[in-house]
Amino acid sequence: MPEAEIILWSKLKGKQLGGYKFRRQVSVGRFVIDFYCPSKKIAVEIDGDSHFTNDGLRKDVERQQWVEQFGVRFLRFTNDEIRRNLDGVLLAIEQALTE
Repeated sequence: MPEAEIILWSKLKGKQLGGYKFRRQVSVGRFVIDFYCPSKKIAVEIDGDSHFTNDGLRKDVERQQWVEQFGVRFLRFTNDEIRRNLDGVLLAIEQALTE
């Protein structure tokens, strides 16, 4: 796992965030979601440098649209956000979990 995913996973695993269970690297068809909360149908994606190319952006849109067909809500954060504002990222995820 990339560093940003390791950092976030350390805060999500073991029901640490609001008592919600998260899974990592969840397959949905031919796509993989970084983190997924099945009880709330929330996907959390961490976008690194490869996501900011034309091809990466196209693939992200395709994956997100396909997975959202199943009622899954996507939250996206960058590696930089995880490293510099982890508390803010966790707060945003918590808010989504309680909506």
